Amino acid sequence: MSRKLLTAEGHDTLKAELNYLLREHRPEITAIVSWAASLGDRSENADYTENKRRLRQIDRRIRYLTKLFEVAERIEYNPAQEGKIYFGAWCELENDDGETLRFRIVGDEEVYAAKDYISLKSPMARACLGKALDDEVVVRTPEGERHWYVASISYQKS
Repeated sequence: MSRKLLTAEGHDTLKAELNYLLREHRPEITAIVSWAASLGDRSENADYTENKRRLRQIDRRIRYLTKLFEVAERIEYNPAQEGKIYFGAWCELENDDGETLRFRIVGDEEVYAAKDYISLKSPMARACLGKALDDEVVVRTPEGERHWYVASISYQKS
């Protein structure tokens, strides 16, 4: 895995998920599997096979998160970012037709946390980086260039 960027909130959320999986969820499922295994014939034991499958899923997620934290870089808010769009910024863009877009630029691992998060690697995010209030943002799409204007920038969810 290459270096992964995480916002402070995303880092804390994923860390909490890892702790939950290790300390609460996995032990619960392990206890169920042990109980089901003690009943005897495992080939026709639905509790055993289903919870064994869930245990494999949990272990896969724990492995993934553990490897992620080996390469993850937690990006904290810095007051020097104020007034420009950088990683972790909430952006509101507007076009000439009056349409507005509101999103937050986050790392790939956080995109699925909320519907208004976009990846740092997305064309929209790359076009926005470094822009200030009222700057024009040109995004190249399959339909052609789209022009937007930066209406607001913040680093706190409003």
